[in-house]
Amino acid sequence: MCMRKFLLGFTFCSFMLLFFSQSSGQTLGFELNDQKRVNIPFEIYNNLIVVPVVLNNQLPLRFILDTGVRTTILTEKSFSDILNLPYSRKYTISGLGGERVVDAYVTNNVSLSLPGVTGKGHAMLVLAEDYLELRNYLGTEVHGILGYEIFSRFIVTINYDKKVLTLTTPEYFKKRRRFQAVPIKVEDTKPYVMGHITYNSGEHLDVKLLIDTGASHGLLLDKSSDPQIVLPEKHISTSLGRGLGGLLEGEMARLKYFHLGEACWQNILATFPDSNSFLDSLKTVGTFRNGSIGGEILSRFTVVINFPEEKVYLKKGKSFKKDFTYNLSGLVVKAIGSRLNTYEITEVRKGSAGEKAGFKKGDILVSINSIDASRLKLNNITSFLNAKENKKLKLTVLRDGVKITQSFRLKSQI
Repeated sequence: MCMRKFLLGFTFCSFMLLFFSQSSGQTLGFELNDQKRVNIPFEIYNNLIVVPVVLNNQLPLRFILDTGVRTTILTEKSFSDILNLPYSRKYTISGLGGERVVDAYVTNNVSLSLPGVTGKGHAMLVLAEDYLELRNYLGTEVHGILGYEIFSRFIVTINYDKKVLTLTTPEYFKKRRRFQAVPIKVEDTKPYVMGHITYNSGEHLDVKLLIDTGASHGLLLDKSSDPQIVLPEKHISTSLGRGLGGLLEGEMARLKYFHLGEACWQNILATFPDSNSFLDSLKTVGTFRNGSIGGEILSRFTVVINFPEEKVYLKKGKSFKKDFTYNLSGLVVKAIGSRLNTYEITEVRKGSAGEKAGFKKGDILVSINSIDASRLKLNNITSFLNAKENKKLKLTVLRDGVKITQSFRLKSQI
């Protein structure tokens, strides 16, 4: 699966302190509706967990469940405007060099409900515009991000195979057999775990990693966090996803081994973001870390996240042994249009099979293997573009009003 990091935001300590001091007087609280536990079906898009949320008991929306953010985020202001939510404050956030990155608002005393769960008195950050374009890059309606408030209240079990989220009140939680307990540290509302990397040269290093359910990637490493974290000689430069400031750039390379608890993978792909891209993150504020693990790794388990006891429990899932691959076509596609069934090529990686076949940024996908693209979901198209090495694809695109058909074989560059 194409491992792209969509949920990068911004890291500005002064903003975060202002925002959370503003909201600290609110009474935050999720409660189960007279139950010990509740099961909530979810959907998966590019390794991200999407759950149904009702805003202020009126507006049904869909949010990503994200261990990496402190508070609820609404990515489209039009929805809060529909409900006439009052804004207590507006912020204009500046990035490196003082350039404006994003406008955001704070609204307080919001209610958020999930199936079997009620939450009242929440503060919510509202983005002035849909800077992240989640619906376009995931190919489905997504309206926000739900974070720490859920994990602080419940023991959260994520069954990626069955696509079921289970919330259990801490007093009724019991560890199940065949789950390995791995210690974590909850710092600044976020969970961190220790992992171990080994380079092809034999050098190895313990690394502190954010457990990030709101990231599509597998393993991300920050070169600036430790001089022993180095980019392997064999690597590719690529776009890693989107942040509030735009595209995020970096490199990808393979490591000999990665250990997480008793689990171990060989020849794993690792992402090395450029320093400026890594600074463009909601998730770097306040706490030292070497990187993060995201959905490409987490989805290989059933994961139980236990904040009160600072443990995560892992049981291997069906995809545990799946190979780590990265966008074998080199083509990045997003859904456009009101129905999200028109697909535009937004990036063509240099030297990739897609570039060699002649595809260009801005091409509109008409068909793939003679299947009308409008009949497919973005998840299906992504699967085609990253099926397996040497798989033959025939793509027809529309460019400047002319249809162009080209066949090519998927190739790994790394």
